[in-house]
Amino acid sequence: MFEYFYAGLQNHIGSLLRVVLILILWGIALRVVQQGIPRLREALVARQNDNESGQRIRTLSRVVRYSLNVLITIVAVLLMLGEFGISVAPLLGAAGVAGIAIGFGAQNLVKDYFSGFFLLLEDQVRIGDVVEAGGKGGLVEELTLRYLKLRDYSGNVHFVPNGNITTVTNMSMGFAYAVIDASIAYGEDIDQAIAVMRRTGEEISLDPAYANKFLEPLEIAGVENWADSAVVIRCRFKVAPLAQWDVRREYLRRLKNAFDKEGIEIPYPHMKVIMEQSDSAAA
Repeated sequence: MFEYFYAGLQNHIGSLLRVVLILILWGIALRVVQQGIPRLREALVARQNDNESGQRIRTLSRVVRYSLNVLITIVAVLLMLGEFGISVAPLLGAAGVAGIAIGFGAQNLVKDYFSGFFLLLEDQVRIGDVVEAGGKGGLVEELTLRYLKLRDYSGNVHFVPNGNITTVTNMSMGFAYAVIDASIAYGEDIDQAIAVMRRTGEEISLDPAYANKFLEPLEIAGVENWADSAVVIRCRFKVAPLAQWDVRREYLRRLKNAFDKEGIEIPYPHMKVIMEQSDSAAA
């Protein structure tokens, strides 16, 4: 009797020690993933020649780290259940059946994961991009298999489920265009205005504070429209990603000063009123 009790105690102690060992290894594995993935990510980013590849690596590393954490936790739980004498095979079979049932009941969730997987696979969105997706726009702060996290200019945070994303407009992939429509009065010389616009474009491109933002010189398309009280001249700069808004604002500021200096009128909406008198009133 004592020998039977002693053998059972040894078995329980052995199982307990193995469970403790599993927990220790589980903690070590999670720590390795938490610290190793960021270091590997930064090492790979440092070897890239462009910022876009680095952003893609940062985006993928988050998903890889999350997936590894889930996988390690599942393996640890299954091993501990086995140590407690719970058969894992029936649980796996039940999990498969439950997974099918959950799949039918949570089709939107499955759709989110599939959509998120292809967003990452096709490199449509990366952390740090400015995009419009799912009816919302903003800076991408986080991209998971489940949702896309955007922060707009007002600081509002939008969580867009990947399954709701049918079209992605990425405004910071590769390069961008700063498009400017300059309006002048009908009485002004169009060629003179274009010359001033071109000169202002050369000045801003030579400014050390903005020179690294430009990829190509100013391109003037010409007269874009005859508006109600203005002639609209369109131009654009090819600039680095995310630089289009800063370049556009600074160019408009400089162009306003240049037009004022050259005496080129920038029109504003106005109305001309003609008063007519009858013959009796004139007499």
